[in-house]
Amino acid sequence: MTPIALAIACLTLVTLCYATLCAASPFGTCRKCTGLGFALKHDRKGKPKRGKPCRRCKGHGIRIRAGRWLYNRAARIHRDGTR
Repeated sequence: MTPIALAIACLTLVTLCYATLCAASPFGTCRKCTGLGFALKHDRKGKPKRGKPCRRCKGHGIRIRAGRWLYNRAARIHRDGTR
C-alpha cells in the first residue's frame, strides 16, 4: 500500500468512528465547567463551593458535538429546501 492510500484509509476510519460517536452520543461534557454546570469556587478555608452557573452551557454541563451540530445544520437545510 502506498503512503497516500494508507493516510486516506486512516482518515476514513477516524471519520467513521467520529460519526458513530456523534450518532450514539450527540452531547459531550462542557469544556469550561468540565460537566458540572457551574464554576467551582473556594471559600476562605479552602473548601470547594458551588459558584455561578456556567455561561457557555447555561448550567447544563453538556454541549453539542461539532459533528452533530454540522449534521443538524445540513439536515435542516435539506428539510427546508425540499418543502
